[in-house]
Amino acid sequence: MSDYKQRIEELRKLLNRYNYEYHTLDNPTVSDQEYDALMQELIMLESQYPEYKSPDSPSVRVGYVVLDKFEKVQHEVPMTSLSNAFNEGDLRLFDERVRDIYKDATYVCELKIDGLAANLRYDGGSLSLGATRGDGQIGENVTENIKTIKSVPLSIPYLFSLEVRGEVYMSKSSFEGANIQREKEGLEPFKNPRNAAAGSLRQLDSKIAAKRNLDMFVYMVVNPLTHGLISQTEALEFVKNLGFKVNPYYRECANIDEVLMFIEEIKHKRDTLPYEIDGIVIKVNDITKHELLGFTAKSPKWAIAYKFPAEEVITYIRSISFQVGRTGQVTPVANLDPVIVQGSTISRATLHNEDFVKDKDIRVNDAVVIRKAGDIIPEVVRVVFERRNGSEKPFEMIKYCPVCNAPLERKEGEAGVYCLNATCDAKKVETIIHFTSRKAMNIDGLGERIIEQLYQDKIIQSIPDLYRLSKHRMELKMREGFGEKSVQNLLDSIEASKKQPLEKLLFGLGIRHVGEKVSKVLAAIYHDIDSLIAATEEELVKIDEIGPIIARSIIRYFNDEKHRQMITELKNLGLNMTQPQKQIKTNETFQGKTFVLTGKLQYYKREQAKEIIESLGGKVTSSVSKKTDYVIAGEEAGSKLTKAKALGINTLTEQEFIEMLK
Repeated sequence: MSDYKQRIEELRKLLNRYNYEYHTLDNPTVSDQEYDALMQELIMLESQYPEYKSPDSPSVRVGYVVLDKFEKVQHEVPMTSLSNAFNEGDLRLFDERVRDIYKDATYVCELKIDGLAANLRYDGGSLSLGATRGDGQIGENVTENIKTIKSVPLSIPYLFSLEVRGEVYMSKSSFEGANIQREKEGLEPFKNPRNAAAGSLRQLDSKIAAKRNLDMFVYMVVNPLTHGLISQTEALEFVKNLGFKVNPYYRECANIDEVLMFIEEIKHKRDTLPYEIDGIVIKVNDITKHELLGFTAKSPKWAIAYKFPAEEVITYIRSISFQVGRTGQVTPVANLDPVIVQGSTISRATLHNEDFVKDKDIRVNDAVVIRKAGDIIPEVVRVVFERRNGSEKPFEMIKYCPVCNAPLERKEGEAGVYCLNATCDAKKVETIIHFTSRKAMNIDGLGERIIEQLYQDKIIQSIPDLYRLSKHRMELKMREGFGEKSVQNLLDSIEASKKQPLEKLLFGLGIRHVGEKVSKVLAAIYHDIDSLIAATEEELVKIDEIGPIIARSIIRYFNDEKHRQMITELKNLGLNMTQPQKQIKTNETFQGKTFVLTGKLQYYKREQAKEIIESLGGKVTSSVSKKTDYVIAGEEAGSKLTKAKALGINTLTEQEFIEMLK
């Protein structure tokens, strides 16, 4: 048996099992993201090796096995599923395929409700059948349970036979209520609203279904042309006028760019909706062209489902390596099976420190949930313990630096372990990388790999060497990826960085405990580096943002002769060592007030809003407390806004903030 055939059979077996767990048992053991990845792999392999295709493959089947406890129902028109799009490229490819056949296509976008598909049949104006999707051909008769859904009309003002389809779902509030009740009864809570809706709809006792407060959005008419409906927008208006509940967030889009705009708009509204959605469904609006566009074995070619990027994803840790930072701290890093998280492919995630790994009992070969901390840095959230199979290897912290082999030391009261070797190459490289970063001296054209290569080749060995790179112009031009223009751009960026204010230089130096915020405070008070070097510990601790630990770290840094020599060297190379003094306008509304910014601001970047507040005499902090005067809340504001309301703190929308500025 070939490796490809074996993998195809393995994928089919896994997907059939996951289908059964998800659709029949309402108890999935893998995330949607994992299932989708396996299905995509199967589809790809079956297209590459058609000799291994099978008519009973999960790639051409839909749904789940029908349980014996329900009457089986044959769908006259199969309930197919939709193919998936995961990014803009997938959507544009779908659009190209559609326009190759129907160049004037317009689309209707609808929310993809996270629930259970159902088919309703009406005869003589009365509900005669409610059925689940089942395997797409045969579903389950759940009419009595469907009748308990208050948004489903038992009769309609339409005497012809009519079939409509939609999504049965449970609202977020009903889901919370159902789980509270289950906890009271000593039952395991539902995992999510979709599982809760599926389990409720498929109860033998309709009284149980009635208690769960299910709801239903109708999104299509079966055989619409027989009812004189020639577009999806007409079909939605038609069922709405008959008394069915239709989701209000649908829109006709003239082209794929408008579709993408709609998707972005809904992304921002998603968390505020009273029900769960997991994507957007895009359909060709002109129903008369659906037959022309056709079907695959599993899906219509005139529609596609865009799936929102997963915020939390399950993957496996294959090894743990160790990274040395600029301060010498050695951080364990998880090397992962690559997965897509919020649109980015992630293969590594920080494990922070030894205590973090041991507290969470993270092991090599563990299945773990990962996310982007602050939507930027990948981190491990938790271990999926039920996936353990005995192959996992417990974590052990190393005792020697992985770069210079010096003994590592754990400082009292700290979780991190450090390489204390001042000549450790890794520390030097990380120091240079930090100095050139965007929030520090902002030198474009020097990525981490380039700095590592230049360090290995002895071209850059220290921060001042950056400002001597012009002497190596010819060597740079000979490197892969460098040409005359890119070298000149790099040298221009280095020259421009000399004008950066003192706060950027201080942050770039990488003084321990002196981050971006403290650097700004120090620069605003001392205005030039010589005044700061001359400051005493007693003076420093009197500053609001600076405590004894930061003060001692600053004094220790500038007392080091090597650091003072480097600063003198940078002065001689022409770097600015001063901070322009900001003119603070007197404004009673802002003077002495503490602000917290949360959520996404539409008109200002976070840093811009912060600078405006500080220029008017206000102060911006990162956390909400009783000392906070105002919380400015943008879109998707979360726990900070909730806490502010609980504490009775004044909250402002961005528009109210703008009015305050006026």
